[in-house]
Amino acid sequence: MGKRQLSLASMAAVSVAIGSMFATSVMAESASPTRSAPTPRPATPAAPAVAASVTAPLASDRVLGRADAPITIIEYASFTCSHCANFTNTVLPRIKAEYIDTGKAKLIFRDLPTPPVQVSQLAAAVARCAAPDRFFTVADHLMHGQSAAFANGKIGDWFKGAVELSGRTEQQISTCVSDPATKTSLDSDTESAIAVGVTGTPALFVNGHRVANPTLEGMTEALAPLVR
Repeated sequence: MGKRQLSLASMAAVSVAIGSMFATSVMAESASPTRSAPTPRPATPAAPAVAASVTAPLASDRVLGRADAPITIIEYASFTCSHCANFTNTVLPRIKAEYIDTGKAKLIFRDLPTPPVQVSQLAAAVARCAAPDRFFTVADHLMHGQSAAFANGKIGDWFKGAVELSGRTEQQISTCVSDPATKTSLDSDTESAIAVGVTGTPALFVNGHRVANPTLEGMTEALAPLVR
C-alpha cells in the first residue's frame, strides 16, 4: 500500500491510498449507503421534457464559462461512468469551442456518483475540493484517465494525478474530503437529480429541457436554435 492515504471516512468510510497502489475498505457505515446510485448508462432516448426546477442554482454548482451566458447546459455525471467519460472526451471539446468559449453558453456540472460508489464518491470529492479554478482541470483528468485506470488497476495513480492537478496539498484535499460539508454538497447534487427524474448518466439539460441524445449531433440540435 502507498505511504500516503486520503480518507473519506465521513463519506462512505473508504480509505484510498494515493501512490502506486489503491485499496478500499468499506466499514459498517458504508455497507448500506443512504441512497443507492443509479447504474451508469446513457440517458434513455425520449422526447425532451421540460424540467424548470433543474435550472434552480445550487450552492454546489461548478460552472464552466461566463456566468451571464444566455444558454445554460446542465450535466449530471459520474467519474466512474464510461458514457460520461465519452461525453467529456469527444463531445464537450466541440461544444466548449463553439458555445462556451464564445460566451453563448455555460456548463453547470453536477455529481451523480454511480457504481463503484466508493470510487465515484471519492473522485467527486477530490474534484470538488480542488482550488475553484482547477475543478474542471481535475474533472478532465479523471474522465480522460478513467478507462486506463480501471483497465490496468492503477486507480491510485489516477487519484494521485487528480490531487497533483488540484492546486491543493494532499493534506488539504484529505481534510476537505473528510469534511461533512463536502458530503452535504454532493448530496445536494444527487437530490437535485432525483427531483428532476434523472436515473442514468450522463444526463444533459439545455435551458431546462432534457437532451434525449447527448451526442454531438443531439447537443447541437438542442443548442443551435437558441443562439441569437
